[in-house]
Formats: sequence, structure tokens, C-alpha cells
Amino acid sequence: MLMKLYFARLERLVSNMANFTKRLRNLGLRKNRVRAKVSGTAERPRLSVTISNKHISAQIIDDVKKHTLASATTVGTKQSGTITEQAVLIGTDIAKKAKKAKITTVVFDRNGRQYAGRLSALADAARAEGLEF
Repeated sequence: MLMKLYFARLERLVSNMANFTKRLRNLGLRKNRVRAKVSGTAERPRLSVTISNKHISAQIIDDVKKHTLASATTVGTKQSGTITEQAVLIGTDIAKKAKKAKITTVVFDRNGRQYAGRLSALADAARAEGLEF
């Protein structure tokens, strides 16, 4: 009886890990598909957005020079509110930093994520501050 429970739990654990690796592989495939089409230049750098379960970060990158021009993140800050509200703050912050660096237009890199929810809130906030993409 005890061995049956042990093997049932082990099967469930292996199944969950298989699903997790499948999701990570699919995310990587989507990310590579987006990056094959999106590249930042000096005239129009790339706005790359990374969203985890706890934090959001955005970078404006010149891929030709391989140089980060501006960045904003929630890591190390004491911001409160939901992740979507934090995404709006990061969107406005990155747009202000881009304006300070004299960047008006960017190419949006969603990093394989679906354009909805938090990602959409960040993009709308950046557009409201005057960043064009």
C-alpha cells in the first residue's frame, strides 16, 4: 500500500516536470521566433520586457552595438500593488528614461509572452508617455 502511494506520487511528479519542461521549451521557441524578426538599431532600438512571477524589467537595447541604452526594473524597489500596477509604473519609467536618452521610437520585444495583461499594461503606459512602437 505504501509503495503504491509512493509510486503514484512519483509518477505525478515526473508528469508535472515533463509539463514544466514542455512549457519552458515552448517559451524558448516563441522567444526565438520573435527575436528572429525583431532587432534594435541605433535609430530604433529594441524594448525588451521580461516578466516573472514577482518582478518586471524592461530594457532599451541597441543590438548593433550590443549596448543597453536605458533600463527599469522592480527588483530592489519597495513598490506595492499588483504586478499589473507595477507594470504600468515600469512602462512610464522606461518611457521617461528613453525620452531623457532622446529615444522616441522603439521596436517592441515581448520575449515570447502573449501580448495581454501585464505586458499590454506596460506597453500602454509607455505609449501614454510618448514612446512610439
